[in-house]
Amino acid sequence: MSSTDTTANPEYAPFFGVLGAASAVVFSALGAAYGTARSGTGIAAMAVMRPELIMKCIIPVVMAGIVAIYGLVVAILIASSLKAAKDGYSLYLGFVHMGAGLAVGLAGLAAGFAIGIVGDAGVRGTAQQPRLFVGMILILIFSEVLGLYGLIIAVFMYANNSV
Repeated sequence: MSSTDTTANPEYAPFFGVLGAASAVVFSALGAAYGTARSGTGIAAMAVMRPELIMKCIIPVVMAGIVAIYGLVVAILIASSLKAAKDGYSLYLGFVHMGAGLAVGLAGLAAGFAIGIVGDAGVRGTAQQPRLFVGMILILIFSEVLGLYGLIIAVFMYANNSV
């Protein structure tokens, strides 16, 4: 089969790659937005009682933003290898790119939800009992690593896409 064979490389094949790139950004950004918003409300409530802790308790917001960067990295990888089906972009490659985008995007969504919930409760609790800060950070790290798992799988899928 040649690289221009329409059965191996249908015209709609790049659609799945584009869908993967979009999924990576959209879902990871949704997770980051939720984590930022939820943690931010906790910080605002905490700042009423203990305004000196605002900068210390901004960590959940930063960690939520990192989740969006994971999706951006994978989307850039996918977008950089997109091309027309007539130029050799196969259906298989489109599905791999879609899977990679969904892996990092949905993992980022889950991580953002976890960071938001832990960050909200953690900063409110830290305002009342400062010894909770270290525990909050540890739980946030375990929440963040969920997004990192998605990034690792997505990069692995992207790198190993040979037939």
